[in-house]
Amino acid sequence: MTTTSKASSSHLLDADASPEEVVIAYHERTKHYFHRYAASLGCMDWATQPDPFRRYRGADLVRLLLPKPGRPLPYWRLYALGDVSSEPLSAKSISLYFRYALSLTAWKCFHETTWSLRANPSSGNLHPTEGYAVLPAIEQLGGTPAVYHYAPKEHALEQRAILDAKAWTQICAPFPEGSFLVGLSSVHWREAWKYGERAFRYCQHDAGHALASLRIAAAALGWGLVLLDGISDSAIAGLFGLSRADDYGTAEDEEPELLALVTPGLAFTFSPPLNSLTTGGIGAQWCGTANTLSPEHRVEWPVIDEVTQATRRSASAPITEDFSRFPTEEQLFEIPVRHGLLSAETAILGRRSAVAMDGSTAISQEAFFRMLARLMPTRDRRSMPWDAIPWRPRIHLGLFVHRVDVVPPGLYVLARDPDKLSALKEVMRREFRWQHLPSCPPGLPLYLLQEGDCRTLAATVSCGQHIAGDGAFSLGMIADYMGSLTTHGAPFYRNLFWEAGMVGQVLYLEAEEAGIRSTGIGCYFDDPVHEVFGLKSRQWQSFYHFTVGRQVEDARLTTLSAYGSEDERAG
Repeated sequence: MTTTSKASSSHLLDADASPEEVVIAYHERTKHYFHRYAASLGCMDWATQPDPFRRYRGADLVRLLLPKPGRPLPYWRLYALGDVSSEPLSAKSISLYFRYALSLTAWKCFHETTWSLRANPSSGNLHPTEGYAVLPAIEQLGGTPAVYHYAPKEHALEQRAILDAKAWTQICAPFPEGSFLVGLSSVHWREAWKYGERAFRYCQHDAGHALASLRIAAAALGWGLVLLDGISDSAIAGLFGLSRADDYGTAEDEEPELLALVTPGLAFTFSPPLNSLTTGGIGAQWCGTANTLSPEHRVEWPVIDEVTQATRRSASAPITEDFSRFPTEEQLFEIPVRHGLLSAETAILGRRSAVAMDGSTAISQEAFFRMLARLMPTRDRRSMPWDAIPWRPRIHLGLFVHRVDVVPPGLYVLARDPDKLSALKEVMRREFRWQHLPSCPPGLPLYLLQEGDCRTLAATVSCGQHIAGDGAFSLGMIADYMGSLTTHGAPFYRNLFWEAGMVGQVLYLEAEEAGIRSTGIGCYFDDPVHEVFGLKSRQWQSFYHFTVGRQVEDARLTTLSAYGSEDERAG
């Protein structure tokens, strides 16, 4: 792999700038404006298009039997924690877990071109996110504890390292029996190839989508999942072999993102840092070398490297925050949701990103309120997937409501942390109404700001994309940005995008359950979005857009099975 030029020789700031200053400089530099977009190549260099599938040559490949289709678990039971029996840890349950979390869900064809879709969505379908697991000895999978890389194209695990029993015991000593570790990394080049300097943002969105996907897959098996937020990035890199330079050579590096613990049942107490990973390593026998994804890189994006360095984590005490003022499930839903259209499997594997919407279909207010209620943590910390992360919401929603029965069209806000309501009122436009609709569940902090047709406005601030105005509603995710950096430091910049991605993943599945579709919108005009809501300082920043409505199918495309003749591998 060779690199021939740099997109820009300038740096974000001087070498003595603080990590927080680097983050702020990066975020400002990578905003889109009406008169200019963030720096990118500006064209598709098809000769260097990255391979969407990482493989490790020389690593043993353990093919997983595909789960038999048609598992009848209702979608709504994913959220009824404790209602799904915990599956024993086995080759079969691990296969089902990765099938629901990170696998291929279909192939699409147009003329001679084919591309795959996955359970975890990705900006531009570029898939920078790689998945890893540390598993105990499991019959039909491996006779020893091992570190694995998940290969989605093959629905298989590549055995990257063999651990001895002592190393496994040291790693998992604090955790319940039957637990295992999963982790995510990012290949920045996959996104930078198309999106240039803004790619770091999209990699973090994708990590958030994948984190929610990992949690939702665990819920489908009656398992818990919790982010181990006190672990350093260097420890994660060591655990998954990402820091082994000889294993990558000229291949594109992977940046460690996060590590999570999967547990049997509903253990959601946040665990202490894995000290065994930070002192002395894990004593593993490693194998496999990474494939090169592009024959060359014709351009570099040095500011991505700078913000990456600025946001790396050191070991720290886990975040602990108080949720006692959050609503209960009864306050959010009033009547518990105990019915639905789909099975969990149909929603998870059938999830698709809409590419166009019909501009006419309305949804019921019941469906609208249910979707938004799913985005709220609860007082008892048992709302899934929000039980996976320890921090109170930093992402709030500015909504453009177009077609919801009985609900007036206009601008709305969902304050996902009730204690931030007064702060949002203080910084937004003085003329906003802040009306809680009489039909809205009492615990759902949804407020009408301004009534009126905002379809054109929604499309305009989403880079002119009509899909933002053609659905039932769209939204911008407004982050408590500067306060988060002040409280938790520069590394929390990633967490903000993760949380936004998690919001998006829940909306994806909720739209499927409602019989419609949704899609993430990474291209939006940052400061014009702030102007819509009256946000004049850097304290609050737009981090992601989303739209939900009735999709228009592209009849030119052919859909094929994710894994060919799946019956041949079904177990």
